[in-house]
Amino acid sequence: MIDEPPRPPWKMEWTAESFQEFERMPEDGKQLVLSARAELITAEDPYYRGIDADVSLPHWITVHPLASTSPSGPHIADLAGGRGWLIFTFIRRHADPQITVTDAFWA
Repeated sequence: MIDEPPRPPWKMEWTAESFQEFERMPEDGKQLVLSARAELITAEDPYYRGIDADVSLPHWITVHPLASTSPSGPHIADLAGGRGWLIFTFIRRHADPQITVTDAFWA
């Protein structure tokens, strides 16, 4: 038996604060956030690393590091041209990989 590394779909958790922000969003914002969530949890690498790696994403979402000096740190999923975002980390643990949303915003 080969012990293969975990593959998508990834588990996604929310901090209490980010989930409260999500709950307060208008319905159109919630729908885009849920669509972005679907993209992130099914991506082979939710950080979309590499040149044009996020070309497969819908046009309304881009993913990039929150700080260019920390490419493996928190990332931001920019939604609808900056109208909203999710800040998240992806931890590729062997036993329990997951995405954790630490901030959610919709204008």
